[in-house]
Amino acid sequence: MTSPEVIIIGSGIGGATMAATLAETGKRILILERGEHLAPSAQDRSDKAIFAEGLFRPKEEWLDGAGKSFNPGNYYYVGGNSKFFGAVLVRYRREDFAPLAHMGGVTPGWPISYDDLEPCYGLAEKMYEVRGQIGQDPTEPPHSTLYPHPPVPDEAPIAALRGKLAKVGLHPASLPLGVDLAGWLARAPTPWDAFPDTTGGKMDAETAALKKALLHDNVQLRTKAQVTRLHSSAEGKITGVELASGEVLSAPIVVLAAGAVQTAVLLLASANADHPKGLANSSDQVGRNFMNHNCSAVLALHPLWKNDSIYQKTMMVNDYYLTGGPKGEPLGNIQLLGKISGTILRASTTMPRFVANWVARHSVDLYAMSEDLPNPESRVSLKDGQIMLDWKRSNWEAHLALVAKLKQKLRQAGYPVVLSRAFDRRTPSHQCGTARMGKDARTSVVDTFCRAHDHANLFITDASVLPTSAAVNPALTVAALAIRAAHHLTMTELA
Repeated sequence: MTSPEVIIIGSGIGGATMAATLAETGKRILILERGEHLAPSAQDRSDKAIFAEGLFRPKEEWLDGAGKSFNPGNYYYVGGNSKFFGAVLVRYRREDFAPLAHMGGVTPGWPISYDDLEPCYGLAEKMYEVRGQIGQDPTEPPHSTLYPHPPVPDEAPIAALRGKLAKVGLHPASLPLGVDLAGWLARAPTPWDAFPDTTGGKMDAETAALKKALLHDNVQLRTKAQVTRLHSSAEGKITGVELASGEVLSAPIVVLAAGAVQTAVLLLASANADHPKGLANSSDQVGRNFMNHNCSAVLALHPLWKNDSIYQKTMMVNDYYLTGGPKGEPLGNIQLLGKISGTILRASTTMPRFVANWVARHSVDLYAMSEDLPNPESRVSLKDGQIMLDWKRSNWEAHLALVAKLKQKLRQAGYPVVLSRAFDRRTPSHQCGTARMGKDARTSVVDTFCRAHDHANLFITDASVLPTSAAVNPALTVAALAIRAAHHLTMTELA
């Protein structure tokens, strides 16, 4: 490829969706990915390799707020973290875009409305071939388009759970998923939470977007191309993209989509005389407002019922999404986890093997998720060149209330034993917020089309731009924002 016209840093949901949407413009697009393609192997089907040995986790250490080292659960492969995601592609609710009073505080709302993003949600659902069903969930926002495919069907134990939850007054709904079930099971009979796909059954960023982009001759992908610094001019333009090798590339447009942590790190590491606090950071908001969902695994057990499901992650419950707190505050989303195994349980608990195997056979495994509220002191920073992630968890009281209500309903539904365990910072739960979107350049990093306020030729299209975390998986919202940014860029810069 001759000199690119657009450089995209990162091949996860935000970068790959941007590339796929811009590909048809004919502009020369170069995608830089620090990792490599994930090669097929027996380990990508092994719960022991994934959960017990941490085979695919990065060999790096970050610091927490107290300066203690930990191994983050982020991934560096073509397709980014989505290679390991649960393929949940659900829309934020209309109410998520306006200020909402929670038990832990009030969210600031978004500078755009649900209606502004709604057409792009439909395009993202089409790109990621989402399986779903409108009309089951009372919190479902308006759709101008139907899901491209019917929902992934419940296996028998999950269909029974759906019926039991309905009988105790809840409204279980099909979970919008990006999974070709036949293709997934053809590779191996496993869940898809944390299991990577190398055969195309999971609609991750590589399968659903990047491969489509690369069908165009004007799009090129470079792997093992870690970006370490951005260069800028005194006038504010991004003039260079520096790789770890020392090579410097340039393009009229640069799109940063390295993830909520790495995007902030790259901007901070690119500080220079004109921008001493880092690029895109005249507001001093880069790295701030880091959010990570409050999440717990909730296991419902019955000694006489066995759960032999393979792909149990097909259902969600949003009865407490907008209400349920002592003053009617939102509590969060409930959905199924990928089916656990004894090996997975033993990787995170001290259960003896026979106990873990028994629990896994007799449990249905749920995931309770509550909103983490933005806080400028919850932040990503650099300390002597090392990444520091000082996550200040918020709204925890609401999460405890959600878990308590879920346990109560599960017991009413006939499960005599219900266990729960919260996720910690080693298990990223939808990191976002470090380069927040806003109309005011004094209090935000990018505008409503994801363009950096400080640099006219820099766009950011990953979860770092999210003003709030909501309480559902953000992947589809990231994709929709990338599509919206790409359309704006096409009309304003690439016409």
